[in-house]
Amino acid sequence: MARIPVIDLFAGPGGLGEGFSALDGGRSFRIGISIEMEEAAHRTLRLRAFFRQFKAGRTPDAYYAYVRGEIDAAELSASHPSEWQAAVAEARPAELGVVPHAEIRAEIDERLGSASGAGTSVLIGGPPCQAYSLVGRSRMRPGREAAFEADHRHFLYREYLRILADHAPAVFVMENVKGLLSSRHSGELMFRRITSDLRAPGRALRELRPRYPDVGYHLLALGGHDAPDLFGEVTERTEDYVLRAETLGLPQARHRVIILGVREDLASSVRIPPPLPAIEDPAATVFGAIGDLPRLRSGLSTDDSDARWEKLVRDAARSLAREGGALRSRFRDLAGFVTVPELGRGARFLDRPSAPTFRPDWYGDPRLGGVLNHETRGHMDADLARYLFVSVYGEIYGRSPRLDGFPETLLPEHRNVGRALATGLFADRFRVQLADRASNTITSHISRDGHYFIHPDPAQCRSLTVREAARLQTFPDNYFFEGPRTKQYVQVGNAVPPLLAVQVARVVAQVMDQHVAAAD
Repeated sequence: MARIPVIDLFAGPGGLGEGFSALDGGRSFRIGISIEMEEAAHRTLRLRAFFRQFKAGRTPDAYYAYVRGEIDAAELSASHPSEWQAAVAEARPAELGVVPHAEIRAEIDERLGSASGAGTSVLIGGPPCQAYSLVGRSRMRPGREAAFEADHRHFLYREYLRILADHAPAVFVMENVKGLLSSRHSGELMFRRITSDLRAPGRALRELRPRYPDVGYHLLALGGHDAPDLFGEVTERTEDYVLRAETLGLPQARHRVIILGVREDLASSVRIPPPLPAIEDPAATVFGAIGDLPRLRSGLSTDDSDARWEKLVRDAARSLAREGGALRSRFRDLAGFVTVPELGRGARFLDRPSAPTFRPDWYGDPRLGGVLNHETRGHMDADLARYLFVSVYGEIYGRSPRLDGFPETLLPEHRNVGRALATGLFADRFRVQLADRASNTITSHISRDGHYFIHPDPAQCRSLTVREAARLQTFPDNYFFEGPRTKQYVQVGNAVPPLLAVQVARVVAQVMDQHVAAAD
């Protein structure tokens, strides 16, 4: 069977598309078009589209030279111009809802061959989730409710509906944050409104275009459902739409809403796949995913040097050792033996081999010859002592401390600390990722300060690098993230884990295989 074309909306750096294109070695799906508005994420998408122009094992040397920083993008594109142009045509920079929809519709038809070709395609994507985020809502200050209600991102999902109504893809996959299940707008549950619109996208858009086709979809919940052989209405158990990455064999506790839609005319020819089975992988831990990566020191936001970093960490360890308690001996050890790692703060490319305990077959690429996007950020002097304390605490107690467990000398000088101590709200603002467990959810907040994403090794005394976050998000090691480091963090934090996407893609492939078999 020919590979099924995929339309990827709000694509970010391409995590969802990577999972679909990687299924069965790329034999099931191909990315027809991916659309992303953010410039750095689009460049990442384009580079990965270029990588996929070549069969496995035949990626040109120029690609590796580029990601190592040995040649620039102009030299890369000139080395294989036809493949580069194919990547440019696949990865499109556009802001949905701003670019005229007629242009988007025409581009999709052109990329997929025709409107009828689009009808045998798969639509994937996740409309921006900031308006639905539980963390975002919990941080909302009193008096900001009107601004929240006015946030246009509540309704960007309607751009997704337009593609469904225009092109009637056979199957769609919509991804979003768990907060979507409880988010309300004007008193109405957004999840109920969105699922109702997804079942009849043409009807939902009639005020925009009265003659939209009357295409309909049945919705499936991959996290669990009562009737594995019958299509029905949206389950009342909204939790069934939540996939939990840590139960599916990933090294991260990431909970996401996944809605699978199958076009109504296919319902009679396919059987609903069962919920995704739980996978237990003892190597799916933070250490299993990142423990092999080169050790690095944190940066300093002022007067950065190896000597100053070593002195600050040793002084912090000596000071914490004087606090006494169960952590005392570990701080004494660190005060005596902590040294600057050989590779310092890292770089865009480090020529050091690596192979994670968890899924080396998935991550590894021997031609890469090292590690990409593995460079630390700078931290304030006072935060080094906090990071040291939190990481040692995690080693000894197997959990991250809350602010009320900090020595008083380490409490941040911040106006909200008193409220956090009194109410417990954001009292876990410094959080170590425990080595022997799945990590916490990697989010775009990692781009800001790193406090929620502290490395488990106290001797490195830092937050996670982009590559470490990408490992926990299950991006292959040869996946290079473009743009400044802050933008790289945002891309990784907003992405769908490719190994989760592979499991969703496998379900979609089963549905499509049944449809093709029934048609024959």
